Amino acid sequence: MELIILGSGTAIPLNHRASPSLALVIDGQLILFDMGPGTLRHLTKAGLNHKEIRRIFITHFHPDHTAGLIHFLFTTKSPSILKKRDPFVIAGALGLKEFIKRLQEAYSDWLNLPTEIMKIEEFDVNQSNIMNYPGFRITAQPVNHTPESLAYRVEDQQGKSFVYSGDTGFCEELVDLAKGTDLLILESSFPDGEEVEGHLTPSQAGRIATLANVNRLILIHFYPECLTTDIAAQCRKSYGGELILGSDLLHLHI
Repeated sequence: MELIILGSGTAIPLNHRASPSLALVIDGQLILFDMGPGTLRHLTKAGLNHKEIRRIFITHFHPDHTAGLIHFLFTTKSPSILKKRDPFVIAGALGLKEFIKRLQEAYSDWLNLPTEIMKIEEFDVNQSNIMNYPGFRITAQPVNHTPESLAYRVEDQQGKSFVYSGDTGFCEELVDLAKGTDLLILESSFPDGEEVEGHLTPSQAGRIATLANVNRLILIHFYPECLTTDIAAQCRKSYGGELILGSDLLHLHI
């Protein structure tokens, strides 16, 4: 699995950190996790083509994780693209169909795509969901942020795995999801001492990684308040494994 952090930031505009999105290349398939504003532009910087996207997994419906869907659907509707477009799937929590329907209504007919091109999958927000796809398996786990928030665990056919938290506060469900994974990608929104409900601080993220016995941790989703502090030192209070402070266009091999 090849993983690229397209956006390591938040909704706050920063010239070096885009809004959240991850790109996964596995068995020739291009898979996205979240699609914040500017995602398509960052795809081009990573040398990837939006026409090759096969699946998009959404962690929750906040604009910094979904606004790029508007651009993606509008671009895909272009006749020169649509007539050659292979089918793709957008997946997320129960309510995703209604969410996309309302986006389409807001933009008149400009985001409407043929049903044979765009499929929507919804996951139960009251339990873990395990889905098998060609070449990989997804576990979607509800976490502590909004009623529709999901974290995702991806496992390939060789048993390698990574977990992406999306936005979340500390919760045992995320610890359980991450146990034994090869790579844990957690949000780290605010610094220690400035906790915000539904988000993690660096030391809280480190605690999750330690409890899950994870040897490789990447922190992303930094608000400006967190970026002015020593993020690594805060995380080291509770975590002793390999630590990477994520950045835009960081390439990882799993």
